Amino acid sequence: MAESSPLKLLSLILTVLLISAAESRLTTDFYAKSCPRFLDIVRDTIINKQITSPTTAAAVLRIFFHDCFPNGCDASVLVSSTAFNHAERDSPINLSLPGDGFDVVVRAKTALELACPNTVSCSDILAVSVRDLLVTVGGPYYDVFLGRRDSRVSRSSLVDDLLPLPSMPISKLIDLFGSKGFTIQEMVALSGAHTIGFSHCKEFAGLVARNDSGYNPRFADGLRKACSNYRREPTVSVFNDIMTPNKFDNMYFQNIPRGLGLLQSDHGLGSDPRTRPFVELYARDEARFFKDFARAMQKLSLYGVKTGRRGEIRRRCDAIN
Repeated sequence: MAESSPLKLLSLILTVLLISAAESRLTTDFYAKSCPRFLDIVRDTIINKQITSPTTAAAVLRIFFHDCFPNGCDASVLVSSTAFNHAERDSPINLSLPGDGFDVVVRAKTALELACPNTVSCSDILAVSVRDLLVTVGGPYYDVFLGRRDSRVSRSSLVDDLLPLPSMPISKLIDLFGSKGFTIQEMVALSGAHTIGFSHCKEFAGLVARNDSGYNPRFADGLRKACSNYRREPTVSVFNDIMTPNKFDNMYFQNIPRGLGLLQSDHGLGSDPRTRPFVELYARDEARFFKDFARAMQKLSLYGVKTGRRGEIRRRCDAIN
């Protein structure tokens, strides 16, 4: 199950350098004096939103990943396009990002601007929101280091080819995550985010049509019926985890060897010898999955952060000052 020693050592070095550099600039109590109710305001906002819209947790988790993974956690994905700029949010890969995720960040920002004007960054709001939402649906708690600044740049061209696609072969996914300093095991752990949320039929309909796709036959039949009209109704979607879709647990990994994985990348994780041992580990040991997922999420939250003059505190999360 162990990765090759040189790769593991390099990844460990990258992880230590990344986290150490970020932690030296960020602190868990960054707003203790400047906005003492920061955590309470965010928590109240996300709980209210999650109660009324149960898909919010998965929505914010996806937005967080799409913000951080390409160029760092800087809230650049929250910016709306203008007549003069085509923002990240309108990149083809981001067009399906759920509106509930953007809405909850806007709500939290509005409340925080009333309590502590021009103090809390949108990137910090996003980082804390995703942690708290994961906890509300049963996921693990982890410390979030704070003090990020928001990017002054958001261009769709800057995220092209930098985000993983469900149709990518495992080798390409491993290379893509590796280029960001993530190990194979961390990639598999982060893939466990698919234990909540849903995917649109267009992401897997072609795979379902193939006889050698690896789906459980009854599951494949159900998917064909659910997605029979997806070309006319592109918003039709299916839960990533059909067993416990609204609970953060390890069922995603239990589903894969049963042929109940939804996406091509899910099937790949279960069949590739580099990733299958970790799928099997997390399927039988939920506590280990939670531990590794929390650590990988904390590492992701520290990737490419901007501090001081390298960024700004946006007055509105959807517009650069």
